[in-house]
Amino acid sequence: MDQPTVGILHPGSMGAAVAACATTNAADVLWCGAGRSTASVERAAQAGLTTLDTLSELLDRSDIVISLCPPAAAEDLAHDVAGHRFTGVYVEANAINPQRTMRIAALLEPAAIVVDGGVVGSPPVGGKTPTLYLSGPAGATTRIETLFAGTAVRTAVLGTEVGKASALKLAYASFQKTSRVLVALAVGMAREYGVDQELIEVASKRTDSYLSEPQYIAKTAARAWRWGPELEEAADTLAAAGLPPEMLHAAASTLARWNDDKDDSSLTLSDALDQLARP
Repeated sequence: MDQPTVGILHPGSMGAAVAACATTNAADVLWCGAGRSTASVERAAQAGLTTLDTLSELLDRSDIVISLCPPAAAEDLAHDVAGHRFTGVYVEANAINPQRTMRIAALLEPAAIVVDGGVVGSPPVGGKTPTLYLSGPAGATTRIETLFAGTAVRTAVLGTEVGKASALKLAYASFQKTSRVLVALAVGMAREYGVDQELIEVASKRTDSYLSEPQYIAKTAARAWRWGPELEEAADTLAAAGLPPEMLHAAASTLARWNDDKDDSSLTLSDALDQLARP
């Protein structure tokens, strides 16, 4: 099979890194630079992506389109793609709940073939090897496996049912991200009473616990603007399954206290805890 042309919508830190891996087995990897930030332009250049001026041109030229954007934008983006009558493979790889993924599939089909995707792990840079879980029509998932073969993005097919990959992504995120929020609250409480170092010492004896990594709290704060919406999606998935969503809503509300710290790599543990303690 000829190498496909791939379009990426819209490359943040994860999207750009995944797209860079796709360049290994693609004829070209395209992105639309119109209206994007300087940081996005720099990421795309570093990833070796080809810049186009319009979404229409990207869709006309792409055999495969991968959507990796903030969860809130996923359906609006899919509506834009549907308006152009895209006829290739559309990988819905956002952290959204299965019901939204199925709505997007219904919107784009039958013109396009929709594959449900969920990335578990850190962006594929510096030796990191996330897994892109896939569910959807067998021929289409095979094409995505081939696209990432031999790259830092591992793939795993969960079956032909759209929704499975989204569910797995959110099930994992609900544990992993809420656990980090609980660490921040525990350390914040201990600091209030001057026993935070003692808490960390206790936790250090349990190296399998996130509580033994308090420095990660600052990273959690910098990622809160992305993590909160993911947890709201996971809460909706719990509710749809008849499970109580309140814990994840509370974790998302906690993360919202850090929304002003978007991608701030200079944030310290002390700064993050100070901001968490402010209503």
